[in-house]
Amino acid sequence: MDFRLLFTGVGGFGVPVAVIAPILVGLGFTPLAAVVIPSLGHGWAVTFGSMGSSFNALLAATGQPEELLAPPAAIFLGVACLAVGLEVAHAAGGWDAVRRLLVPILIIGVVMAVVQFLVATAGPWNLGAFTAGLAGLVVGFPLAYRHRNQEANGDPLDARALLVAVSGYVLLIAVTLVVQLIPEVKNFLNQVVIQVNFPEVSTSLGYMTEAGPGRKLSVFGHTGVVLLYSSILAYIVYRWAGLYKPGAVGRIVVGTVQRVMSSSVSIASMVGMAVIMEEAGMTEALARGLAESVGALFPLVAPWIGALGAFMTGSNTNSNVVFGALQLRTAELLGFSIAVILGAQTAGAALASVMAPTKVVVGASTAGMAGKEGDVMRKLLVYAGLLVILVSLMAFMGIWIAE
Repeated sequence: MDFRLLFTGVGGFGVPVAVIAPILVGLGFTPLAAVVIPSLGHGWAVTFGSMGSSFNALLAATGQPEELLAPPAAIFLGVACLAVGLEVAHAAGGWDAVRRLLVPILIIGVVMAVVQFLVATAGPWNLGAFTAGLAGLVVGFPLAYRHRNQEANGDPLDARALLVAVSGYVLLIAVTLVVQLIPEVKNFLNQVVIQVNFPEVSTSLGYMTEAGPGRKLSVFGHTGVVLLYSSILAYIVYRWAGLYKPGAVGRIVVGTVQRVMSSSVSIASMVGMAVIMEEAGMTEALARGLAESVGALFPLVAPWIGALGAFMTGSNTNSNVVFGALQLRTAELLGFSIAVILGAQTAGAALASVMAPTKVVVGASTAGMAGKEGDVMRKLLVYAGLLVILVSLMAFMGIWIAE
């Protein structure tokens, strides 16, 4: 589970499944288990993975501060982490594997959950999943060595190749920490911002949105630009190591545009739809309908709304964009804790995103399961459903404690 979280922390978007599934097949796992295991294993880290893109979407959609939303989200996902470890063991070897690996699962799970909570609430939250994955590796290696079944093949390790391979991740961590933790650098990069003032608008039914400025967008300090800085440095290292030939820049740019085009259009469309719903009063109408029909049971329903959004769109990010404002307004109408409800929204979306058809197709295609995506989804449905139920119960208890 540690390697999956490491890939989720930086890559995300189905990358953990696509990378790990073929490796598991090579290690002797069945193709079905090879897809299910990494799918489950990275779900609880999705919100604070991919440089925190999903959590950032929740902040943007609701206008709430990170200090308010990070603690409950990290708690829900941290508890789910322990359940995920048990489910991964069960998917790999049944109840016998759960009993045999219970202690290592609990140790690794607690370490990763605590590290993600600390980083998400007190440090650069966009590195929460990545640092949790690293912590899991540090703890997991000696535990794996203790429980190994066979000797290593003794093949020599190419230290230079290993250093070059991990250099991109090291540079990403270094650049992010410098930008986030050194005030002088952070302030310097955030000097240039884009902010648009929007006029007052009203609908034919009388719903009015007051005039005012939109969110500030830092031109040189935004998370996306930080990724660009890291990519440029990584390219320099790879070029120095002789891994990139002349013309590589063009191929990289073209390949990147081709890969991100579909997801970018999807995200832009979702954001546009969410803003239109908010400005036209549709979110308000849906929130009032939910408040009147569900009432006190809304905390149990909130994670399932997020889960439905992630399943339909294939992304925790999109679910937060589409349903974040709805969940916020419903919580306000019912007088429930906004932090708990929005934490349940993103936690439910993260855990259910693993069974989104788009991700299942990617994983199945890399493990020789093309055409058998239905088998994967049926397996994931049970595991992910249990995790969302767990978040529902925690959200209901969280509301009770908050009151």
